[in-house]
Amino acid sequence: MGRPKQFDPDVAIEQAMDVFWRKGYARTTPQDLVDALGIGKGSLYNTFGNKHALFEQALRRYRDSEAGALVEMLEEPGPVKARLRKTLGFLAEMDLADPDRRGCMAVNTAAELAGTDEAATELVQRMFARTEDAFRALIEEGQRSGEIASERDPAALGSLLLNTVVGLRLMARVTESPDRLVRVIDATVDSL
Repeated sequence: MGRPKQFDPDVAIEQAMDVFWRKGYARTTPQDLVDALGIGKGSLYNTFGNKHALFEQALRRYRDSEAGALVEMLEEPGPVKARLRKTLGFLAEMDLADPDRRGCMAVNTAAELAGTDEAATELVQRMFARTEDAFRALIEEGQRSGEIASERDPAALGSLLLNTVVGLRLMARVTESPDRLVRVIDATVDSL
């Protein structure tokens, strides 16, 4: 009979997500993962297969927790533009408050692996599509309520808002002042 696992794989995925989020895929070594998870290399490979398989699970965890929270914020009750401003402001504040300036794991993964890693690219594409769909739905709701002009293309505005989020998340990694991010947020919401 085999020895029982000495760690919780679910917790290990969470810890691995943090390492990959901070360092990126290529800069994360198996030793980094072993150190962060507090397990041996044998347990790491026996449980997750390899570094890439663990990375995919960590990226899925990010999608379910972090990216899902963005969609939930957009779906809260209240005026559309106020929800959008609140959501974008929350992202900027969260990124600026992070001492590691990790930004968005999906954006970071797209910048690092898009076009070279099919599985990671597909996961990020699905995350972006989900976010873009949530923005499109928000725009359509705003059009029904009269907050947003009905002749505006909801799909185009959804794409614009996704692009705004990607840019904000990247800018937050290098800016020291929230002023630039606030200007982007204000200009984006006011343009609707």
